[in-house]
Amino acid sequence: MWAMIVKEFRQVRRDRRTLAMMIVLPVLLLVVLGYAASFDVKTITVAVAGQQAGTQADAVGALLGAPFKVVETGTGQGASWARDQLRDGKAEMAVVTGGARPLVYIDGSQIFAARTALTALAGHTAGAGHTAGLAPKVAILYNPGLNTSDIMIPGLCGVVLVFVGTIITSLGVVRERQSGTLEQLAVMPLKPRDVVLGKIVPYFGVAVVDLAIVLAVGITVFGVPFRGDPFSFALGALLFLFVTLGLGVLISSVSQNQGQAIQLAVMTLLPQILLSGLIFPLGSIAAGVRWIAYLLPLTYFNEIARGVMLRAEPIGALWQPFLFLVLLGVVVVTGAILRFTGYLAPAGRGGRLPESAALRQEVGA
Repeated sequence: MWAMIVKEFRQVRRDRRTLAMMIVLPVLLLVVLGYAASFDVKTITVAVAGQQAGTQADAVGALLGAPFKVVETGTGQGASWARDQLRDGKAEMAVVTGGARPLVYIDGSQIFAARTALTALAGHTAGAGHTAGLAPKVAILYNPGLNTSDIMIPGLCGVVLVFVGTIITSLGVVRERQSGTLEQLAVMPLKPRDVVLGKIVPYFGVAVVDLAIVLAVGITVFGVPFRGDPFSFALGALLFLFVTLGLGVLISSVSQNQGQAIQLAVMTLLPQILLSGLIFPLGSIAAGVRWIAYLLPLTYFNEIARGVMLRAEPIGALWQPFLFLVLLGVVVVTGAILRFTGYLAPAGRGGRLPESAALRQEVGA
């Protein structure tokens, strides 16, 4: 038994990647969750509309106080403009002045901000001693019941795509290496992009089917609305899937076996679930950790999915998440192609064969 214990310790010590994951990952998760695991909303952005919104914005901001912050003003605008600010994600609450009773719109798709806003407004109304006839009229848009399923299902569509695109695809090239077929690819007239795309396309089809199933279940079983343009949602999903599939192929290209591939895939999956705004609102994450969220593709897919499904947000208002998904896709897929260039380029043109294939080539000569 002692000999087995010593052997196992030596084996763990030699497997530095697993050892680092066993020691570093718990500490990393503790630090990330310590800063990110918060449902408190520190700032609620407000848009003010009305005939004199420009001059009344400061007064409205002072009256509301913390955590409200006026970020948009629409002088001469009305309720339609105020609703558009919430739809396009420019504000989480809108105040329309000028009537007998102020009209307040709250974006229900931002569920934590909406609940915080309702609590704060109730406190302000009670503290000001408003009567029922003078209290502001509050309307919750896009998720009137503040249902958790309405905001979770669009994000879970992205989690399903991450799971299929990253974890399942990451095993593809590793399987080729372990079975020896990667050496056969190296001597075939295949370009690196041919192999990368060849690995991506089958999983792409499977992921599309999974996405359709999740959407159908979410809409029919959980009653999640789909108010926006299906084309905008489909385009965002395809771009996001392109990034996740490329990431899976890139992980497989730097892994020596399936165990390493799964470890790396899980290490990329957990931050996306915890820091993308799926569970915790981005505004509540500390700035020292929040920057990681803007490097994760799921962050941008969440914006697209919730914006299209719940708020019917037009594609023009979502240009930023679309742009970042394109940039991430270019970076990830280019990295995967560069990794494969060394394996699949013909040896006589500056490439290198895997060691066993090169050895057989030398013995044959």
